[in-house]
Amino acid sequence: MEQFMSRVPWSMDLSLKDKAEEVGVDFDVLMEQLRLNRSDEEIARELAVSPATVQHLREHFERFGIHSVVGQD
Repeated sequence: MEQFMSRVPWSMDLSLKDKAEEVGVDFDVLMEQLRLNRSDEEIARELAVSPATVQHLREHFERFGIHSVVGQD
């Protein structure tokens, strides 16, 4: 008999909106810039933050989407 491990996504991380607010980034502007496929440097200039901050927010969006997933199996 095969054993199946849970494949349910699970995270207690903040949502992208919460993270953006935490670093003083306008979430709607961030989403528009990502939609336009702007570079991290372009977005950083638009939002007056470091490219590293934008990179972190982009990675969160690409990996988890807008909201983190809270779940259980």
